[in-house]
Amino acid sequence: MKSRIVLLFVGFACLWSFLMLRAARLQFLPHEQLETRYDRLFQTTIKLEPRRGTIFDRKGRELAVSIPAKSLFADPAEVTEPRRAARSLAPLIKMNAKDLEKRLRNKSRRFMWLGRKLDSDVVAKIEALNLKGLSFIEESRRIYPNEKLLAPILGAIGMEGKGLEGLELSLDPILSGERKKVTVRRDARGRPLTVDGKMFIQSPEGSEVFLTIDSEIQHELEKELDNVTMDFDADQAFGVILEPQTGEVVAMGMSPGFDANRALKTNVEKRRNRSVTDTFEPGSVIKALAVAAALEEGLIQPNTRINTENGRMKVGDRWIREADEKHRWQSLTVSEVLAYSSNVGTTKIALDLGDKRLRKYMEQFGFGRKSGIELPGEARGALLPLPWRDHLLSNVSFGQGMTATPLQVAAAYATIANGGIWREPTLVRGQRESGADRMVSLCEGKKDSTKIFCQREEARVVIRPETSQAMRLLLAGVTGSGGTGLNARVEGFPVAGKTGTAQKVAPGGRGYMTGAYISSFAGFLPANDPKYVIYIVVDHPKNRSYYGSQVAAPVFSRMATFISRLEGWAPVLMQEKNMIPNRPSLARAPTNDPLGSFKTRRKFSDPLASSAVEQLRGSADVKVPNFQNLTLREVMESLRGQDVDVRVQGSGVVHQTWPKSGEDWQNKRRLIIQLKPYLKAEKSVPPDYYREATFQPAIRTSF
Repeated sequence: MKSRIVLLFVGFACLWSFLMLRAARLQFLPHEQLETRYDRLFQTTIKLEPRRGTIFDRKGRELAVSIPAKSLFADPAEVTEPRRAARSLAPLIKMNAKDLEKRLRNKSRRFMWLGRKLDSDVVAKIEALNLKGLSFIEESRRIYPNEKLLAPILGAIGMEGKGLEGLELSLDPILSGERKKVTVRRDARGRPLTVDGKMFIQSPEGSEVFLTIDSEIQHELEKELDNVTMDFDADQAFGVILEPQTGEVVAMGMSPGFDANRALKTNVEKRRNRSVTDTFEPGSVIKALAVAAALEEGLIQPNTRINTENGRMKVGDRWIREADEKHRWQSLTVSEVLAYSSNVGTTKIALDLGDKRLRKYMEQFGFGRKSGIELPGEARGALLPLPWRDHLLSNVSFGQGMTATPLQVAAAYATIANGGIWREPTLVRGQRESGADRMVSLCEGKKDSTKIFCQREEARVVIRPETSQAMRLLLAGVTGSGGTGLNARVEGFPVAGKTGTAQKVAPGGRGYMTGAYISSFAGFLPANDPKYVIYIVVDHPKNRSYYGSQVAAPVFSRMATFISRLEGWAPVLMQEKNMIPNRPSLARAPTNDPLGSFKTRRKFSDPLASSAVEQLRGSADVKVPNFQNLTLREVMESLRGQDVDVRVQGSGVVHQTWPKSGEDWQNKRRLIIQLKPYLKAEKSVPPDYYREATFQPAIRTSF
């Protein structure tokens, strides 16, 4: 008996010792299985959506920011009153009450989202309901404080925080950062225990991005586009403003716009950034590029006279006419071809240039290829493959028979303005990674995904600086008295540019719509030292007028005026008389000096400033001037005030004179002029004539 008691005692002692040792081991020594079970029961791992980096404009103004926001989820197994909960919640989260009740009765699911990134007032109302089985979790929400400003360019993000459109999409690897896993404790009901804001503070953060956009100029551009769309009952309007020396996009807008905060609720057609995604036939703004190509090739000079066939010419089996039937010019100089926007004159230049050379220059100016800007969905535009028939060559020279985006046209004009170098347009100045203290380029980012931005197209020389300078002179004449761009002028500053009025292609791409036009103006300022390129496009204006000179040019003028005041530029004092000639067929007898003067605070040394007619006037006192290829009106202007008896034979332009040029005047100072029809453009000015030119407004006799 005694031995049994001892045995029982020893057994209990051993069992107790085993239990104590086991308990001690469980308490003080690691145990993987128990830790796993504990973690499963009382902890959970949550993937934190990173806070997207802020997007700033060039002056540090916020364009897109992320703020804390709460999202609502439910555990149906814990919802005790599904009907009451559904009726109370449905109006707040904008769901159908019956559908919500059905979801809350599904006890097999332990987690379901009910509302993502809710407004703070909605969160407060839901919390006041004190419903069981509902909880909030911290996330971040993207907001655009300027609403409509830059909406198509900024784009949109989805509910999961991924970029869907615009810069939010193309820069998503930079802005989004990397997702972070956070382990948090659960309560008895399995809900994550978080302190308000803690998870948001712990969230990883994407890089900040700094754009080239100036918000003030952007706001003004969008306002002007809205106004012109409304005033002319246009379908839409676009605008692009570039810095020609850098290729930086200062503003890019469209009308009608939309609120970026409601982007996903806006029709996708209205959200497209049409300045890069849509192409159109740009019209007469392309004439400047054809002229630049011919100048570069040495085929023409600014004062080369072109036989414009009295306003119509046959090319193949088609007739090329001036835009206005009233324009029946016999001949025009190259400067006048641009100033009056002559289709016939431009066609003559293009035929001389040929399809291979014109297409080569159009490609070099950036047409038919993507510009490379940091935006998704960019269109290439269309340049048909060679060979081109003569009528297509003619059409392309004045901007029909080809398509381009507004950005491509702006970049081409930046090439003319900056000395002849095409630069890839850019919207992004750089990034600042989370925790860094300085901005770096996109290419210098730490993430491999940013390396795609290193593959930028190098700048290329398209035309010589001398050709660029000559083109600035010619385009300044377009905005002079009598030019089609007169309405683009800016008080106190010389501007240069070209109007465009293009027929609108019919839906389906065959033929043109009746009475539908695209009005545009492309230009830059100041003309003598371009700082900004501005391109305005108005699609299908229906009120009052459809000409680019009447619709788009005034918008250019107002934007240029705004920029000059914003920059604080000192005005250039001008006294101008006839920056370009009066229309030849409508010329009036001059009542004052037709050459005029151009006075500025600066002194411009310009060989072109001493015009051909002025030289002729000065030389007429001693010897007979060289009147070769001048019109009779130009000869008479040069001899005004001289006692010369002029006799004329024939019609056209001067073929030869008696006495011959350079000979002394005879005693009676009689001049016999033989005129002949002008058959082809002749190089009446030596190639070096404009090589060292600085800015001077274009007048006929200066070229």
